[in-house]
Amino acid sequence: MTDFKIHVLYIDDEDNNLKSFKATLRKDFKIFTAIDAEEGLRIAQEEEIHVVIADQRMPGMTGTEFFEKMVEINPDPIRILLTGYSDIASVIDAINKGEVYRFIDKPWNIEQIKNSIKNAADIFFMRRELKEKNQKLQKLHSEMNQFVYSLSHELRGPLMSISGVSKLAKMEVSDPSVIEFFEMIDTATGKLDDFIYKMLDFYRSTKIDHKVSEINFKEILDQQMAAYKEKFNLSDFKIEVEVRQENFFFSDDAKIRVILNNLFSNAVQFQKNQPTEKRISLTVNVTDDQAVMVIEDNGIGIDEKHQNEVFNLFARATQKNVGTGLGLYMVKEAVEQMGGKIHLESRLHEGTTISVILPSMNNNG
Repeated sequence: MTDFKIHVLYIDDEDNNLKSFKATLRKDFKIFTAIDAEEGLRIAQEEEIHVVIADQRMPGMTGTEFFEKMVEINPDPIRILLTGYSDIASVIDAINKGEVYRFIDKPWNIEQIKNSIKNAADIFFMRRELKEKNQKLQKLHSEMNQFVYSLSHELRGPLMSISGVSKLAKMEVSDPSVIEFFEMIDTATGKLDDFIYKMLDFYRSTKIDHKVSEINFKEILDQQMAAYKEKFNLSDFKIEVEVRQENFFFSDDAKIRVILNNLFSNAVQFQKNQPTEKRISLTVNVTDDQAVMVIEDNGIGIDEKHQNEVFNLFARATQKNVGTGLGLYMVKEAVEQMGGKIHLESRLHEGTTISVILPSMNNNG
């Protein structure tokens, strides 16, 4: 487990017990001793201690009271209480206040003490390792946040430059074959830009903690619809939007936008290549404790055999060369992270309806 000895602190008000303990166990462990609780607290602050053993019956401060104070100044060492009498109240107190690992009856048995110390030290080092790994994960999470946003910014800058130069070039040439090349550039940069947005949405919906705020669905949908009209050619679509909200609703604004963006994008992209009317209906109904969002389209629909797979990562239910296979996965992840439910109904060649039910989250997160 480790290359060095386990550090054990033993507190007892009887000096003979301290000397006997140290003499018996000093070859196996590095022993610190204290004649009273105050000295024990000082040692626990100044030295690296892995296991602490304290006698319950001590003048001034009992073993339980000592552990209760020790938890405040150094909660890491694993605690063992020595009891020379049956006192259920003290045992309960030690568990509740001192967070004691185990109890040993006095007079103690040397092998029992050794095994208890080794088992307690195993727990100490496992907890330390877990704590270090959690700290590394938190650091990695913070660095990943910075990396994702920095990367998206660094990628989108050159893309916008390429797109701008391409548009200027098309204004300067008249040869249709040359213009076609620039349109291919525009299409490619547009797809890459859309993929970058998708990756940002993916990160927001799966990796970022909730940021709960009051949600005004009409305001959100007005903003999103304005963005959709700029992004998509909706001239052939009949779009119906209805919001019924009289109640306060608290949720994660960014994740709600991820859900709406991906559902609306799918409804637009997976339409029939026919001169029929294209319809998208989006309704939001907010009650006391939940919001129900329903988006319905009359697009190509999803074959029944693919319907259980469409929420999987990179899954596609059609050979149509649009999308990344991330959209519905991100929607499902965002919905489930907020404690909600999602339901899909679809008929091939007729259309798709997706319902999302989100619970209201308190405004404290």
